[in-house]
This record gives sequence, C-alpha cells and structure tokens, in this order.
Amino acid sequence: MKNWTLEDNVNDWVKAEFARIKQTRYSVESSMSDYLKDAIQKGVVLKRLALEEAGEKEKGKSWKPDFELETFDLPVLIENKLGSSKLVATNGDKIKHDIKSVQNFAVNGAIHYAQCAIMSKKYTEAIAIGISGDNASNVKIQVYYVFGATDETYKLVASYTTLDFLESEVSFEEFYKVATLTEEEKHKILIDSQAKLQEYAKKLNKLMHNHAITAPQRVLYVSGMLLAMQDLADIKKGLVPEDLKGINLDNQRDGDIIVNQVENYLSLKNIPLDKKNLMMASFREINTDKDRDKKIELDAIIGKLLPHTASVNKQIFTYIYENIFLSIDSMSGHVDIMGEMYSEFLKYALGDGKEIGIVLTPPYVTKMMTQILEVDENSKVMDLATGSAGFLISSMQLMIEYTEEKYGKNTKKAIEKIEEIKKHQLLGVELNAQMFTLASTNMILRGDGSSNIRKGSSFDEPAELYKTFNADKLLLNPPFSFRENGMPFIKFGLENMQIGGKAAIIIQDSAGNGRGVESCTAILAQNQLLASIKMPVDLFQPMAGVQTSIYVIEHTGKPHDYKKQVKFIDFRNDGYKRTKRGILEIDNPVQRYHDIVEIYKNGITANVSDKLWDLKQTVVMSVITNKGNDWNYDQYQKIDTKPTLADFKKTVGDYLAWEVTNILKQQTADETLGK
Repeated sequence: MKNWTLEDNVNDWVKAEFARIKQTRYSVESSMSDYLKDAIQKGVVLKRLALEEAGEKEKGKSWKPDFELETFDLPVLIENKLGSSKLVATNGDKIKHDIKSVQNFAVNGAIHYAQCAIMSKKYTEAIAIGISGDNASNVKIQVYYVFGATDETYKLVASYTTLDFLESEVSFEEFYKVATLTEEEKHKILIDSQAKLQEYAKKLNKLMHNHAITAPQRVLYVSGMLLAMQDLADIKKGLVPEDLKGINLDNQRDGDIIVNQVENYLSLKNIPLDKKNLMMASFREINTDKDRDKKIELDAIIGKLLPHTASVNKQIFTYIYENIFLSIDSMSGHVDIMGEMYSEFLKYALGDGKEIGIVLTPPYVTKMMTQILEVDENSKVMDLATGSAGFLISSMQLMIEYTEEKYGKNTKKAIEKIEEIKKHQLLGVELNAQMFTLASTNMILRGDGSSNIRKGSSFDEPAELYKTFNADKLLLNPPFSFRENGMPFIKFGLENMQIGGKAAIIIQDSAGNGRGVESCTAILAQNQLLASIKMPVDLFQPMAGVQTSIYVIEHTGKPHDYKKQVKFIDFRNDGYKRTKRGILEIDNPVQRYHDIVEIYKNGITANVSDKLWDLKQTVVMSVITNKGNDWNYDQYQKIDTKPTLADFKKTVGDYLAWEVTNILKQQTADETLGK
C-alpha cells in the first residue's frame, strides 16, 4: 500500500471513519462553534509565556484542532499528524508540553487544545484524541480524558483505539464510564494536589521571608493576589504578571494595582459591604509598604519566571500565578488551598500552632467525614468553626458531584441546582478575621460559594440565622484551646439543626473521656451517639501531634437510648505515615479510606478485605453510660488475654532457665566460700 504524503490524507481517513460510524455532527478546524473557539483562544492567551511566544511566531495564525465534536456533554478535540512516529512525544511517562512537541505531535497538540478550553473556565473536562499514520493500514490512535488545565491532568483510556465510541450518545456514555476517574485515581490526585501545594507553599514562604513580609501578612498576600487574578466578569481580564510595570506613582504602583483589582472584583461579585470591608482591611497589607513596589534584583526562587528586575510584589505575584493560580483546575476539588498555605506559614510564625489551637483538617479526612454523613445534593451543611473552610469545600464538591451525576454535566437543571447549593446550602461562621478572609477567598476560588460565610462568634449569631438555614449536616474541627477542647461547639450546633440531622466532629479525644463531661452529658440528653472513630496519632503532624477521634451524632431531640450499641472503630492505621517532609503511602491508604466509610455503615459485617482488616479487633459494639466520659475506642478495645500453647511453652522455658541460672549461681558461691 502506498504511503500518504500529505497530512490531508490523514484528515480524509478520519472523515471516512466518521462516515463509517455515521457520525455527521463534527466540525473541521475553525468551523467549530464560537463558544468552543472562544474557549480555546482564551486558554491560549492564559498559557505560559512559552506558548504565547509560539503563537506570535506563527504570525497571527490561530490555534485550532483538526476536528471537533460538540455533540456530547463535553468537547471532543482531534489532532492529526502525518507519520506513525508523530503520535506522541513523551519524557518518561509524562507527555511533553513544550511548544515544539505541541506543534509536531498529535497527542501533545490534542491535549494542549483540551487544556486551553478548560483553562478558559468554560469547560471542566474534555476528550483529546491524537491520530497519526503512514497509510490506511498503519494508523495509530490514542484517546485521553482531560480533567484539568495544567500538569499531568489527563488519563490515557488505553482500551479505546478506534473512533467507534463516537458513534452515538449510548456508545459515548459507555466510554465515559471507563474514561472518568476511579475513586482510587481521585484519591491519588487529592494526595498529590496536597503535596504539590505544600511544596509550593514552602518555596513561597521562603520567598516572602527573604523580603521581610511577616508570617501573618503572607497568607493575606496569597489570597489577595489570587483574587486579583480572577476576571472582572466580561469587563476586564484578571491580572497577569505583565500588568505589573513597577511604576513609582501613586495608585499605579504594583501593590495599588493588585489591591484595586481585588476591590473591583469583590464589588462586582456583590459581596455585602460589611464583608467586603473586612476582607479589604486584610488585603490592604499588600500596598502598605511602598518599598515593595520598587524594582530590585530577582530572588533566586523566581528563577527564569521573569526576564529582569521586578518589584517584590511582582515577584511574589508571578510565583503565585505560575505555580498556584494556573494549577487550581488540576487540583482535587476537596483540597483546601488557603488552608495548606496557612498551615505552612503558621509553622514558622507559631511553631506547631498549639498555642492558638488552630489545627486544620487534611482534605482526605474532610472528604471522608462528608461521606460518613452522606452529604448529597440536597444537604444543608453547617460549620460553626469554619477556619479556612475545608469542610465546606469538601461538602460543596460532593454536592456538585451528586448533582452532575443526577442531572448530567452542564445541563440547565444541573447549573441551576449548583447555583442553589452555593448560595443557599452552605453556612460557615468564623470569629478570627484572618481566617474569615481565607475562608471567603477559598470558596470564591472554588466557584464563589462564599455567600454564607459569616464573620462572628457562632454563639452570638442571631437564632433566626440557624432557624432559617435549617441545617441537616454539621461538620466541625473546633479550636481545641476552647473550653472542654471545643465540645460546646458541637453541643450548640446540634441544638440549632433539624431533628434527624447528623453531625461529625473531629476533636482531641480527651474531650470524650473526661475533659468535656459537661457538654457530653448535655448532648446525650437530646441526641444519640452513633459512632466513635479513633484516628491516627500522627494525623496532624507536623503541626501538632494530638490524639483525636471523630464522634458521629444524630440529633433526635430525645435522650440517648442507652440500650442501643455505639460503634467504636479503630482507624489508627489509615495506611499513611506522616513525617515533617510529607506523607508516605505504606499500607493501602486509598482502599482504607474507602473501606472506613463502609465499616462505619455496616460494622463487623462490612464487605472489606480481611487482608487489610481484622474487623473483630477494629470494631467494638458496646453501650455507653450517661456519664459522658466513655466515648473513646480505647475504653472498649478488645485485648485477647487467652494464652496459646506457644505462650505456655515460652513461659515454662523462661522459668526453667531462671531456676537453672539460680542453681548455678548458688553453686559458684559455695565453691568460692570454700577456698
């Protein structure tokens, strides 16, 4: 068979394949819809400097894939190349994203277009297909599910090597089930996202330390600058590093430009005036020191991100833009971005954070707790010690996933329901002004679910607030420096939620064995303790090594039924080992976090691997007393004291050895006396 000589030959082959499967609703190059075209072009503009320069080199030629399908709920983008060797360029197991590879290899180009579309914020996922070949008998196809705009946010769907899955809605739905991420893959992204964010935070912390920005200011810098990068609706683009010119004039300095952009953004979002003023009072830290707007030599941490001298504010802005802002879409939706930053900066400001009792919950734990409470698209979720909003972020993510599963992605019904979730189904209250600002920023970065984050004491908010909201889920990690380790927060929350609602609190477990007796007994008067889960001792390392438990409680409006058994669960081995350097997988953590929800629901009858779990030891079913000091697993832990034959033999052997030794010692002593 004669080899092809033109890329058009590959294009003709693709058209013939579409004809074979009777798929006629495709477009060629720029004949795509204006919506998709605008998304890809916006993404190109937002891509890194190298991509922008490559676009200029093409002298205005627009970037476009060879074929597009907009028939399904997400776009399918196809890039073709002549020659089977032009399928994909990789570096190890990673696909190259440099401009030469994007231009010359099919898969690299297709993924590039998909990530550009996602970066525009118009899409959250796409399908990228790379096709290359020498002739009709030698064509190679790779299909990728793309779920983010940067880094390795793609998944090869290796079992699909033809275009037949594009035949119909039914065939595409079957493909989509295989293509989308498994729970194990989602959990890995969650852990990887957290680790990556921690790495960025360490370098950013050092960069700001090098320029005498205090620890309390640092996290406000990050949150303010991230907001300044958001688009001002359709009026003005978000700031990029090139917008900061280092001009030494009032209202034109780099810090002024950033702060003005943030203020305009909050105004356009119709953030209530009192809330906006609180946030802006924090963000004005960015432009208080004019010396930080003067051009200086680049810090070594900035490296090649900037070509020449720049102000301190621009250097910090550039680092955040390149390493955090452009990566947000590729991070798990459960990751608490501002919380990770805060935790890193807090270590340097306050040691391990024990003095103020602020210990932020890891994202894989907030996710687990929302799953235990069975948060869904109709839940009303409340957190009365919001911190940086980790629980609300996880709840919102889970609620959105359920909505899209029920109504389909990007359908009118799904969009309306998600808007309702963000505006009316999440409530957070936070007393600390700095944490309030971080929580609000966090929710905005995750899609503007900031409407019901309130500044104040949970105990002093008007009763009408809680009555109107009518929560059915309560999630808490209270400040354990508060009296009774923070138990009054859950008591108050239970009193202000609907009958039948459920709560989960992670707390120092000394609260459940004596320190929180007053609150615990009061809780038992109106609620049912369902479960107590003992968490890993190193869970909050390296911040503050505290022993914690999760208490799950149902608000029944009547006294605890002391005839009903409570589930006491040992989750001290969650499969992770935590060190100051990071988190290590040592014993199937992904499976364990999946299983623990099943174990909570079904106890010793849970369908889990007996290689990972000894359910007779892991789960103890027992009644409690009304004393409020017996809520922990340790107090019910089964200890097998029945000796085995081996134990008996060892004990007898040890005793005989001891007797012989004594006889020999006595004999030696007698011989010595006789000399």
